[in-house]
Amino acid sequence: MRVIVADDYSAQSREAADIVEKLVRENPQCHLGLATGSSPVGMYQELARRCAEEGLDFSRVSSVNLDEYIGLEPTHDQSYRYFMDTNLFDHINIDKKNTYVAKGVGDVEANLKEFNEVLNSRDTDLQVLGVGPDGHVGFNEPGDHLCCSAHAEVLDESTIDANTRFFASRDDVPRGAVTMGMGGIMRSGCLLLIISGSNKEEAARQLLMTDDVTPKCPVTFLKIHKNSIVIITKELADKIGYKG
Repeated sequence: MRVIVADDYSAQSREAADIVEKLVRENPQCHLGLATGSSPVGMYQELARRCAEEGLDFSRVSSVNLDEYIGLEPTHDQSYRYFMDTNLFDHINIDKKNTYVAKGVGDVEANLKEFNEVLNSRDTDLQVLGVGPDGHVGFNEPGDHLCCSAHAEVLDESTIDANTRFFASRDDVPRGAVTMGMGGIMRSGCLLLIISGSNKEEAARQLLMTDDVTPKCPVTFLKIHKNSIVIITKELADKIGYKG
């Protein structure tokens, strides 16, 4: 596991964008795994700038997203399709027909069947990840076991609490999601984790300051991936005592 300590969130976003840009320039038909949440937003903004100003070409790139809330239409302003369109896809020259975000409405089992078919058709060259305060990646919540394939997940109360800030009230936060399983995540050629924020201290500590690999903190599985990169802010690294 390679760890990069960035001076601040802006530097962290640029470091992450550098890694994605290198892949896209070397392999213009690469297949990206993408994530939502606040952590990758700065990276997406930087990639959009490089597309507009520096000729970074996404025209042959394809992508698949980690997850989607159950019950939200793609036009809902908190759906992950809407997030990806407004934070990245609308600002780069990617063909949206080559982007996939799982359906959040309709028959859940049918949606999962389609999601798994997409995931099994091609592994991602690089999977972008964030992490929740409890260590979840995608919506793979902590527990006694983790699922390999895409599945429906009941969200932990801590996850609902963390996501309440995006909704009018806590009651409006969806209680379930469809998510890529840990098997799909671990099949990626490279895992790129962006981790910042004071509420991520325990997840960062479990990842960087222990030898544990446990389903009770799913992010710890990055330790056994053949090519995982963690970009952490200096502020967070200092808080957990990480020295590199």
